[in-house]
Amino acid sequence: MSFAFLVITLALVWAAVTGSFTLLNLLLGAFISAMAVLFIRDRVERPYMMRRFVRALSLAALFFYELALSAARVAILVISPGMKKRLAPGIIAYPLSVTSDVQITLLANLITLTPGTLSVDVSDDRKTLYIHVLEMNDREDVIASIKNGFEARIIEVFE
Repeated sequence: MSFAFLVITLALVWAAVTGSFTLLNLLLGAFISAMAVLFIRDRVERPYMMRRFVRALSLAALFFYELALSAARVAILVISPGMKKRLAPGIIAYPLSVTSDVQITLLANLITLTPGTLSVDVSDDRKTLYIHVLEMNDREDVIASIKNGFEARIIEVFE
């Protein structure tokens, strides 16, 4: 990402946030943006930052998709007449592929924020995450969905 492109983009964001697109306000936004970019330029000018940003957006999009889908599933489960018969709660031991504390925390939080699932604990060796699932018909299916979904995208973002 070039220095000038980032400064111009941030100046336009500044003008949009302040609600004034006057020349003086745009120049003030450009000055503040230039100072900010000078402080973070070693982190921004690396060639992989744009790819990482796109991957982070992909992870966010997946989260919102899963959030909507699981919220609908839980709502249907709750309003259905035979709810108690259909409930199949359980706790699974999920084998972690992510290794750093940041990655494990992000995965656990994404799982907890998704309706119908709750991260309960992480093993002492940080290789297993215990997850409570509201509707567990197939343990392997739940593990595969997390591994191919959230965990795969987290690994992509942090590689």
